Amino acid sequence: MPLQTHFILEKTDFYCRVIFVVPYSYDHISIHREVRVKSKLATLLFCLLLLTVLALAGCDTGTVDQASEATAPASETAEPAASELETLLASDSRAVADRARDAGRKPAQVIALLGIEPGMKVIDIMGAGGYYTEVLALAVGPDGHVSAQNPAVVMQMRDGANEKALSARLANNRLPNVSRLDKEMTEISAQDGPFDAAFTALNLHDVYNNYGEEGAVGAMKLIFSTLKPGGVFGVIDHGGVEGNDNKALHRMLKQDAIRAATAAGFVVEADSGLLHNHDDDMSQVVFAEGLRGQTHRFLLKLRKP
Repeated sequence: MPLQTHFILEKTDFYCRVIFVVPYSYDHISIHREVRVKSKLATLLFCLLLLTVLALAGCDTGTVDQASEATAPASETAEPAASELETLLASDSRAVADRARDAGRKPAQVIALLGIEPGMKVIDIMGAGGYYTEVLALAVGPDGHVSAQNPAVVMQMRDGANEKALSARLANNRLPNVSRLDKEMTEISAQDGPFDAAFTALNLHDVYNNYGEEGAVGAMKLIFSTLKPGGVFGVIDHGGVEGNDNKALHRMLKQDAIRAATAAGFVVEADSGLLHNHDDDMSQVVFAEGLRGQTHRFLLKLRKP
């Protein structure tokens, strides 16, 4: 690494005073050296020569009024700073149970891959108890907005567990940039948007397995209609294997999701392995002991042209 030399020119009618400040690259000792050159002509020639030599040597030169202390170079092994979203996700303001799920769900990386940013307007499709609703709310910030959409069946299942969880999450205006959108999938329309992005986690398999490919395409067309041109739809789901009873296992084939998405008008921009878990052979129901929360999942980034 070339040394950086700073110098000061202090000129009078009788001499040119030149002070070198050289930060030594190994022990950071500053070396100060003073040279005086008499006569106006000699002063001018000396200073011009000095500038030329320093320029050719690739030094960082600067003419200042006062000598400054040499600054030690920054560490080249410093750890990269955590993203703002990662910092927010690690905050004690989030529930302990939510933070415990982060290791398997990798929310900051998912949001980064989808390109969801502060100021965006996003819809969380079938957000249930709101784990990802809150992640999205933190990602879009106070200038953005998240609509937490849920049909009645999702709110009523398991003795209303999702209704209770979402209500508690939003109580006392805790997430002021979130509003509930309690309506059926078939009732979602372009008037609910337009949104910059849509998101759904672990829900598409239920639509596909219960209503077939036609139902999945229809649901995706509704979501497509709510997005702005260029908008993104992020889809996460439990991966399945062809030949298995994926309906009973609460899984689906990734290729079925892609086919439904493209039929609805989306372009597949990314097919990510971020949430793959090859310890899951995809032969068990996703609720199996020791597997829940650790399934092999696909992640698609779909774009509305």
